[in-house]
Amino acid sequence: MSLQNIDPEILRKAKSWTLAPYDAETRAAVIEMIEHKPEELEECFYTSLEFGTGGLRGIMGHGTNRMNKYTVGMATQGLANYLKKSFPEQEIRVAVAYDCRHNNTLFAGVVADVLSANGIHTYVFDALRPTPELSFAIRQLQCQSGIMITASHNPKEYNGYKVYWNDGGQLVPPHDKNVIKEVQAVGSAANILFETRPELIHPIGSAIDEAYIAALKAQSLNPALNKKHSSLGIVFTPIHGTAVKLAPMALKAFGFENIINVPEQDVVSGDFPTVHSPNPEEAAALEMAIQKAEESGAELVMATDPDADRVGIALRNPEGKMILLNGNQTAALLIYYVLRMHSEKGSLPENAFIVKTIVTTDLLNDIAREYGVEVMDVLTGFKYIAEAIRLNEGQKTFLGGGEESYGYLIGDYVRDKDAIISCCMIAETAAWAKENGMSLYELLMDIYRQFGVYYEGLLSITKKGKKGAEEIAEMMRQFRESPPASIAGEAVIRLMDYQHSKDIRIREEVSSAIPLPKSNVIQLFTESGSKITVRPSGTEPKVKFYFALKAGKNSAAHPEEILQELKNSISRIKEDLRL
Repeated sequence: MSLQNIDPEILRKAKSWTLAPYDAETRAAVIEMIEHKPEELEECFYTSLEFGTGGLRGIMGHGTNRMNKYTVGMATQGLANYLKKSFPEQEIRVAVAYDCRHNNTLFAGVVADVLSANGIHTYVFDALRPTPELSFAIRQLQCQSGIMITASHNPKEYNGYKVYWNDGGQLVPPHDKNVIKEVQAVGSAANILFETRPELIHPIGSAIDEAYIAALKAQSLNPALNKKHSSLGIVFTPIHGTAVKLAPMALKAFGFENIINVPEQDVVSGDFPTVHSPNPEEAAALEMAIQKAEESGAELVMATDPDADRVGIALRNPEGKMILLNGNQTAALLIYYVLRMHSEKGSLPENAFIVKTIVTTDLLNDIAREYGVEVMDVLTGFKYIAEAIRLNEGQKTFLGGGEESYGYLIGDYVRDKDAIISCCMIAETAAWAKENGMSLYELLMDIYRQFGVYYEGLLSITKKGKKGAEEIAEMMRQFRESPPASIAGEAVIRLMDYQHSKDIRIREEVSSAIPLPKSNVIQLFTESGSKITVRPSGTEPKVKFYFALKAGKNSAAHPEEILQELKNSISRIKEDLRL
């Protein structure tokens, strides 16, 4: 590619970064791209980072499409402007936290500088902390907003910026769109206020840690059983991230003493030196922890992502082999345990509810129905679960919720997925199962026998850069306008198009409205009830395919065999869709 092939608007934007107020390092880097790296120039400037389901997230570097002090500064200036409009004549407070990513303290410092320069009191954690603790701190410190510097489980070249509102949940409409408008209105780095006011910046220390751990401990439903089974062998790894101290502290507060660490992965590092990707959804990220379990004989493995809002687990099957659970299976164990315990103890509120996303297993619906608990389905992204909690606050009691992507919450003390409480409650579920003569694996098989076998699969296809974004858009257009008539030999009988709010019953040729906000999601349903969901990721250059299959209760006598059959069916569906 030559410079002549670059869109003139891209080149105009790039050239503006070679002038004041951009610093010397930034100017030199952009000049280098203009003169010698046109392809890199296009990737760095063809668009601007925007808020998706997880906020602002991108590769670190120079340009409007990269995470740097100026994109972070503009986002913060836009947020500051919106906060001042939303809370006029109030003392505005914002909490700020960061994880182990490269440039984390730099970006947190930029955030504090800009907020304080705008007259906003800024409360910054004194060291790295988990995302859920940031959510907790917002409410604890009565802040109007919060910012978490993290790229969650993305590779090491990424960083990100999650924005929270005063309820402790991530931005939802209309606030997310309004903040984007304010960021766009900033227009230029020249309009960012960088002149820090130190008197408005306040450190957050161990007091919030202690309050957070106390709030976690209050969610326990069987503290006596935890102590009885305190020797339960648990291998825990933070995969180089923020849970390195707090997760073991919380597990011990719950009564578990036999916590086995993976020393190599207790090293806090944005390079994530022991893994290709710090994502607990990927089997490779748990390999070292599973090896430690084999050496120690531990019964349970838990691994959290860098900002500690997701957790992956492994447990022993009847043959003693450590196997991985997917996010839907872990969610089923947690929700089943919580609802059953409340029911047995007589503490199940009449107005109780759980929340799940539209791509999370419908097994949760069956479990909730058994205990007379309402289920709310929301769009993908935990911010919508937090929104459901807020909208029902004071009227209904939230017991728990989760999403297939390994994020769960028990109780409403925070308003984001929380891997720390998830670790504690998974361990507690294991202790309860042990007390009742079962392993966690056997408990999961019992759940399948009671409710039917469900199995879900996920395929993510990465499409990077400008060309990739165009390919994803075309893929979504084809599914929307020309859906397959059949999949793996079964007729497609229903299409749900969330972008256009249409629920189409194909055979009946009737359509109804979908009672959720618009979103770029397509769901296809076959005759047997199989569900295939297609959606672009809100935080990564990917298009995701979710496969959800179910076998009836009558066929669940041998769930392990049924699970394998369902896995094979998903493979056939992928082949039929040419994925």
